[in-house]
Amino acid sequence: MFWKRKSKKQDGPEATDSAAEAAVDDTAEDAEEAGEAGAAGAAQATEDGKAEKDEKSEKDRKAEEDTEAGDADADDDSEDTGSEDTGSRDDAEAEADRDTGEDSDDDSEAEDDEAGTSDDIFADDTEEAGVTGPDSEGITRVRAAVTFEFDDEKFEYIGNTWIVQADDDGVIVIDPGPDAEAVLEAVGEREVYLVACTNAYAPHIESAVKIVEETEAPVALHPREMRLWRRQHGAEHRPDYEVEGGGSMTIGDLQIDVVALPGTSPGTVGYSISQLGVVFSGDTLRKGEPGMVGNTYIDYTTQLASIGESLLSLPPDTRILPDRGPATNVVAESKNFDSWV
Repeated sequence: MFWKRKSKKQDGPEATDSAAEAAVDDTAEDAEEAGEAGAAGAAQATEDGKAEKDEKSEKDRKAEEDTEAGDADADDDSEDTGSEDTGSRDDAEAEADRDTGEDSDDDSEAEDDEAGTSDDIFADDTEEAGVTGPDSEGITRVRAAVTFEFDDEKFEYIGNTWIVQADDDGVIVIDPGPDAEAVLEAVGEREVYLVACTNAYAPHIESAVKIVEETEAPVALHPREMRLWRRQHGAEHRPDYEVEGGGSMTIGDLQIDVVALPGTSPGTVGYSISQLGVVFSGDTLRKGEPGMVGNTYIDYTTQLASIGESLLSLPPDTRILPDRGPATNVVAESKNFDSWV
């Protein structure tokens, strides 16, 4: 701490016995006092100068302290601002993470919707003849090259025949296409309990009689498809079972529900097996589109009603296995339905 020194207090002259002495003493005292006064003046000047210097130093010190305090406040403010900025950045990053998380959740939900298709071994878009499966549900797909004549035009594509494990000993064959040998090879030593046809267009029944001759399996078909059947196989090879929508049958360990799907033809049906979470839709519904016959729709309004009321009303995770193209599911096709109406 700086402080200001004070000058000493001066004493008065002492009394003497004679005037001379007093004069001498006074003179001496005057001289002495003069000297002391000069010295005191000098001391006072020195003290004043030092005090002034001390005052300046005090001012400088205070200025330095103020500057330091200002710098400290500025640093504190900077730190506070930095903290606030960091907090803001942290909040912004957290918000961004939340947004990203929400987007990820949305993406995950969308992925979950498609999971039934993307995880399906029959979901591939490639069209090559061959055998795929069996999958975890005991279903095998046999693909074969189809040549289909309709309205004096020829259409060529790869069609699907489905083989479903009914129990340890036997299978169901659905929509036997042109390649009976490939189907029988995929069946192997197992018994064919039933040949089930979704309608009687050639790609769905072409090798039915050959398979029956080899296995003695019965054939199931809607009665309104008999005209088309006779055109392909003649009147002598009649189907064994007439099936209609709303009916059901037990084959091996499986219960098969017959689903009415008129539209592509009057007697088109599907085969739903709830135990396996699957429906065989024939040409009524394929991945991303209602099925066409050749390059046309026979009865589009009726076909859409069949899709909406009979297929898309099944449980959302139901797999849809069509007569051609990849597998799909109820969730995926329900999203497409409005665009078809």
